Amino acid sequence: MQSKTTQVKSGFGSKLGFILAAAGSAVGLGNIWRFPYLAAKYGGGMFLLVYLIFAVTFGFALMATEIAIGRRTGKSVIQAYSDMNCHFKPLGWLAGAIPVIILPYYCVIGGWVLKYLVIFTTGSGASAAGDGSYFSNFIGHAGSPMLFFAIFILLTAVVVMLGVQKGVEKVSKLMMPVLLILIVGISIYTLTLPGAIDGLIYYVKPDFNQFSIKTVIAAVGQLFYSMSLAMGIMITYGSYMRKEDNIESSVRQIEVFDTLVAFLSGLIIVPAVFVFSGGDENALNAGPSLMFITLPNVFKEMLGGQIVGAVFFLLVVLAAMTSSISLMETVVSIVEERFHWKRIPSCLIVTGISFLIGLLSVFGYSIWSDFTIFHMQFLDFFDYISNNIMMPIVALMTCVLVGFVVKTTFVEDEIEKNARFRVKGLYRVMIKFICPICMLLILFSALFLKL
Repeated sequence: MQSKTTQVKSGFGSKLGFILAAAGSAVGLGNIWRFPYLAAKYGGGMFLLVYLIFAVTFGFALMATEIAIGRRTGKSVIQAYSDMNCHFKPLGWLAGAIPVIILPYYCVIGGWVLKYLVIFTTGSGASAAGDGSYFSNFIGHAGSPMLFFAIFILLTAVVVMLGVQKGVEKVSKLMMPVLLILIVGISIYTLTLPGAIDGLIYYVKPDFNQFSIKTVIAAVGQLFYSMSLAMGIMITYGSYMRKEDNIESSVRQIEVFDTLVAFLSGLIIVPAVFVFSGGDENALNAGPSLMFITLPNVFKEMLGGQIVGAVFFLLVVLAAMTSSISLMETVVSIVEERFHWKRIPSCLIVTGISFLIGLLSVFGYSIWSDFTIFHMQFLDFFDYISNNIMMPIVALMTCVLVGFVVKTTFVEDEIEKNARFRVKGLYRVMIKFICPICMLLILFSALFLKL
């Protein structure tokens, strides 16, 4: 069943607006803290090289597919899959469920970042340094995390309620240049620190002895975090994209922006931690605690660290906000289309439900900390099931749908409406063979391996 090609809803007013909004969605917490510690864990420059190769092939193929699906159908993620083939409607529901799961706990983490921005801007950043007890005490207290979570999700909701052009596009045009200026500025400052060049070499020099299948799986998995793939966002934003804009060049520009921010985040974090830990690789492999425990200790020892810390957490708040906006916009678009409600009531309902679901993640570290699912706290479980199970399944089945059911011409025809698809041959190979294999590897590693 082929889709209609007529867009009936409002969309982005310009190509720049679309690119910045899509890049803003892609640039989030996964770029700022997850990319640097994965790069450090899996061989520095080796991980960077593998990631870059997959970004321009695997990542490009999936992002171009999702944007083309969105623009061609003009629908939210659930209806888009149904329009392509009625038998794949359950896939649309699965894809639509992913942002519903991610948005609440993502905003909880956004609230944590907002808390750290407040303490650094008020001159109390040194109190967050130490053995991690400050962070543990913070998330272990029910009231304060709930307050900052509420503030963060309300700020997100205000932007989404303003609409695609007046809200999402306008805020993206403001936030993304500011974010880029901040991250370039801090990167340059970090590289001027004594000993930072050793950290830079560690970060960018490939260590081929550390290349393994785990490096490949980690790089491919990071693409989901970094590029907002397989969660309905790019289909939603694609449905807002103007017909006259070039999909292929837009995807390339989004990739460049996203990869640049991820790389620069590593330039901030890896050399700085390397310097102030005395070259201790274990400090770089701190994982999620890198942002909330390791970095405050780095800022405490750094000259002007209070200011640098404040600017850094402002950067992270902006990155988190652009991603939370895209998550909420995706869910709101589903509600609007499904129930034919107007934007503001749809947004209020989504915000209310997301807040209630988010309380599970808030209280999962405090009053409900004894309750776990498969030995995971609520937030960790939501993150695991959405990112490691649901998203690879959605990506895998999308490849099957496009590659073998409606055929790649479904996407290729949309991309070629206003320009030649220059990498059509590579695209077909990626969608039919390489991407599905990668998805199966991700699923296998999530279910049977500990990476």
